[in-house]
Amino acid sequence: AQEPGTPLSDQEYRQFFRSLRIARRASTTCLLRELYGCENPLVRKLDEYENHGLIPEGPICSELPKSPFFPDFCNFSFYRCIRKKYFIKV
Repeated sequence: AQEPGTPLSDQEYRQFFRSLRIARRASTTCLLRELYGCENPLVRKLDEYENHGLIPEGPICSELPKSPFFPDFCNFSFYRCIRKKYFIKV
């Protein structure tokens, strides 16, 4: 088992996003995030699953070359949605 709050492995990401691989499904998830925010129970559940049960607090570093730093996971997730870079990892 992974440490709570750590990102998923590449294999875990493939499984996590398997149902979201269709852009329409990923954009629907982003719409939920935009409408209800990061505190919505469904959005929180997805964020927790993506991070082994614990949403990271504080600054987030990502694989994005031009935007490697975000103040928190919520901002990182919104950025992925806005830029349609659904599958970028932290």
